[in-house]
Amino acid sequence: MIGEVFEPTVLAGIPLRNRIIRSATHEGMADERGYPTEALKQTYLRLAKGNVGAIITGYAGVQPNGKSPLYRMLMIDNDEAAASYEGIVQAVHANNTSIVLQIAHCGRQTRSKIIGERPVAPSAIRDKFYNEDLPKELTSEEIEALIVNFVNAIERARRAGFDGVQLHAAHGYLLSQFLSPYMNRRQDKWGGTTENRFRILHEIYTRARERVGDFPILIKINAYDGRRQGMRLEEAVRIARRLEHVGCSGIEISCGTSEDGFYTVRGAKAPLKAVFNYTFRYKSYPAFFQNLMLRFANFIIPPVAPLKNYNVDAAQEIKSQLSIPVIVVGGITSLDDIAGIIENNKADAVSMSRPFIIEPNIVKKFQEGVQRTSKCIACNYCLVASEERPLRCYYGKLDRSLGNLDEKTANI
Repeated sequence: MIGEVFEPTVLAGIPLRNRIIRSATHEGMADERGYPTEALKQTYLRLAKGNVGAIITGYAGVQPNGKSPLYRMLMIDNDEAAASYEGIVQAVHANNTSIVLQIAHCGRQTRSKIIGERPVAPSAIRDKFYNEDLPKELTSEEIEALIVNFVNAIERARRAGFDGVQLHAAHGYLLSQFLSPYMNRRQDKWGGTTENRFRILHEIYTRARERVGDFPILIKINAYDGRRQGMRLEEAVRIARRLEHVGCSGIEISCGTSEDGFYTVRGAKAPLKAVFNYTFRYKSYPAFFQNLMLRFANFIIPPVAPLKNYNVDAAQEIKSQLSIPVIVVGGITSLDDIAGIIENNKADAVSMSRPFIIEPNIVKKFQEGVQRTSKCIACNYCLVASEERPLRCYYGKLDRSLGNLDEKTANI
């Protein structure tokens, strides 16, 4: 029933106004230190005033060499940074909305130009998208330091007043790299078996629980990806069971890595116009080559099917194996689909990202019967532009054009 979607509830110890959550989305609204800006505060307030069930922030880095290659990543790597979030948290809470801080390390999915050194990873395997540097394999001592920094970030988030944290262990970032058989080929206690690849998360959860008690610590994981010998659902189920055992509060199910292209955020057409405006690897390509690629875009980068609800079946399977809450994200844009997911017990809550970019008040619109589906067309310009620009809908708003842009300007 639709009504169940909008009933207040408590999920993983976090109060929800309803079961539609804003999934973590990189906003690019930090200052040069990684501290949140007024623009970020206003972004969250628009979501809160639009009746979102809860907000998961864009990812915040736990140490400097884990910074994102995207524009102006948040950081939570010191106590002063933590204190800078307090005003935002208080403002969101004043609007009756819970807010969860996502914390992350980008691992090999960054560039030396961004972090000032070679990227690091569980194993020295080049990322086929970023591909400028062979990453440095982390030593055991460096892994121990990472664990400490994740635990410190969790404790800082609690002090700043957040309602919980979410570890980003999806999309090919560092914790995801440890979990992946494709990206983690270590032969020591940090790699090889499921138990060893999971060890870093076991240590983070165990040590964090000693420091923060029952403070909600969620996680985002891939159920699968597009890599040969990468993550598959059967392995994700085994990992999810271990997460429950070690004290995870709730799991959000996603998919894909940077090497998979537009796999995590799918669309009917490759966003090449945005790619040639904003992506470091392609923006300097000659105009004739860009126009040639535009002509054959969907042959060069074919859409990944299905385009809608593509993690729901995986979430349902994982949920059937657990007693902790499961959230699902990925191509979910309509109220009818959301209601079906909740009513049929396929997930405990639904999270969305792109729909909230163009319509931060979409939940309120659903509640008032104004519309039953998002206006987002999944062009993915927002994702591509995030390398150089703050978060917004960029459809029809490219800074420079290749030929005539015929997109209708989107209203934000």
